[in-house]
Amino acid sequence: MAQVLVICGATATGKTALAAKCAKQLGSAVISADSQLVYRGLDIGTAKPSEGEMLGVEHYMIDVASPCDEYSVSDYRNAALPIVENFVKAGKVPVICGGTGFYINSLLFDCSYGNVAADRTLREKYERLAEERGREYVYGLLKAADPASAEKLHPNDLKRVVRALEICESGGVKKSDINDSFRSRFEYLAVCTDYDREKLYERINARVDMMFEAGLLEEVEGLLARGIDENFRCMQAIGYKEVVFCLKNRLSQSTMRDMIKQNTRRYAKRQITFFKKLPGLIRLSPEEATAEKIIGML
Repeated sequence: MAQVLVICGATATGKTALAAKCAKQLGSAVISADSQLVYRGLDIGTAKPSEGEMLGVEHYMIDVASPCDEYSVSDYRNAALPIVENFVKAGKVPVICGGTGFYINSLLFDCSYGNVAADRTLREKYERLAEERGREYVYGLLKAADPASAEKLHPNDLKRVVRALEICESGGVKKSDINDSFRSRFEYLAVCTDYDREKLYERINARVDMMFEAGLLEEVEGLLARGIDENFRCMQAIGYKEVVFCLKNRLSQSTMRDMIKQNTRRYAKRQITFFKKLPGLIRLSPEEATAEKIIGML
């Protein structure tokens, strides 16, 4: 029997509801693996589950960070991994649920990152450059040194940009050229719900419309009023950055919706591509993706 159950895949495929149902039947808990659900105050644009949607099941790694925090993959792993390990030691099957592939990989695998050790001196050098000349400047250094890695990162993701530069300079190799060695920490079952593209896009569009009806615009305006602007990592999330952009440029709410829908569809395509590489992933049709069927596969 698998020690860990993973419900992953693209946005708007029903992961949250399915994970809660599975965890309830297993008598365990859900460990969220979503890089935006960690932030307090970002509720509507992240589709944060309500108390009712949680079905009385304990959910971990939600609302664990301030929107002012620069929450990284390592921060997530350091907090979430002990939770998963405690459930496994107790003989219970925790349910990891989310669409942030790096978060899921950080829990399932022990990654060597090419065995290039951290170099505090180099790290501090690039962090100072970011303070003095800006994050875009440091990102430009990575684009020159390792374009393939830079393409996968956002300029505001300073920790990962700096780590990639650190690997280039200290290890003498490009991070993009490293075949990271992955060692599984647990026996796991990973499943995703596989919608056809047209249906998935319909679900995404409907979800964005529901977010606006629930008050997404007001949520972003409230964050901006608290001084949480586009310079914070959390505000780079899809659904937030578009609203901020349109507010600043006096664009219509219709434009906001269209931008969010388009960017969410693009993001879903990237998620699908990412999770195809997850070893052992089982793809289920919407009709097959039930808690009963999945638990029977453990």
